[in-house]
Amino acid sequence: MLMEADLPDDVDALRALVLEQARALADLTDAKGKADARIERLQAIIEAFQRHRFGRKSEQLDPDQFELALEDIETALGSAQAARDAALPKAKGERPRKTNRGALPAHLERIEQVVDVEDKACPCCAGALHQIGEDVAERLDVVPTTFRVLVTRRPRYGCRSCESAVVQAPAPARIVEGGIPTEALIAQVLVSKYADHLPLYRQAQIYARQGIQLDRSTLADWVGRAAWYLRPLRDHILERLRRSERLFADETTAPVLEPGRRKTKTGQIWTYACDDRPWGGSDPPMVAYVYAADRKTERPEAHLHGFAGILQVDGYGAYAALARRHQQIRLAFCWAHVRRKFYELAESSPVAADVLRHVASLY
Repeated sequence: MLMEADLPDDVDALRALVLEQARALADLTDAKGKADARIERLQAIIEAFQRHRFGRKSEQLDPDQFELALEDIETALGSAQAARDAALPKAKGERPRKTNRGALPAHLERIEQVVDVEDKACPCCAGALHQIGEDVAERLDVVPTTFRVLVTRRPRYGCRSCESAVVQAPAPARIVEGGIPTEALIAQVLVSKYADHLPLYRQAQIYARQGIQLDRSTLADWVGRAAWYLRPLRDHILERLRRSERLFADETTAPVLEPGRRKTKTGQIWTYACDDRPWGGSDPPMVAYVYAADRKTERPEAHLHGFAGILQVDGYGAYAALARRHQQIRLAFCWAHVRRKFYELAESSPVAADVLRHVASLY
């Protein structure tokens, strides 16, 4: 078994190690047992790399670099397994090792296809065959994104008697007045940009492959108009959150482009959430995200103006300063941050180990 100490600290060196193993595996002149052993070694590298990623020294690794390296490793493993399976004969009746049967969500549409024998006469006596069972396999399929055009017709009606009255139903409201996008298309653009981190110019390239010519500036206009419509909803959620008895607050960095400099600066996404369902609460869970250009102390001050209750936070000093200025706010600190210090001392300190046992008993 490959140990963590055997792994190089450099991500590029680790990727080279795995690709070397994959190339060796692709040359399938050896016996099946040796090929299986090489696949197991690749899997061991992946498992050890994952432990290495979350170990203490792995904090030096950039998370994005880690994900890219791990993606390359697993791709190499898949390629090697496919080459092995194609070159080595499969025993009659042998089933594939990996299966996802029964794991697909129940809400997905099922489209059944029957693969049946052509001749239902017995090959021995020519008698009629009857079904005694069946094998059922499920595969995940996708229908690629397709565009369609919604045509809205509004008939106009006139009176034959007076010929002066014209009646027509009013046009439905649109986010972009006089524009071509439906609400569903704008929602798709927003989700792709903010949830899937797909820039607008790349979305424009995707649409162009289906003959839809949309400028990036046009998509940006749609996003801006949708944001204006969504702002009252955001403000309403924040107001509801401020009236809660318990809130969770956290902030995380976000790279933001600086126009004209071709560089990125570090912004902050502040998150405020409440969810009392585990304690029998009937209010729906809510979360609000607020962007700020920095991490200054006055940010949570402005976001939580008027809040009175328990605020669950990490060790960031801005929250402590907020609680000192507003006595109606009580802080509840995160157990994960508290436990981290005791984990570091647990091996050398019986007191720290005892604290960890007490924390574990709470869960």
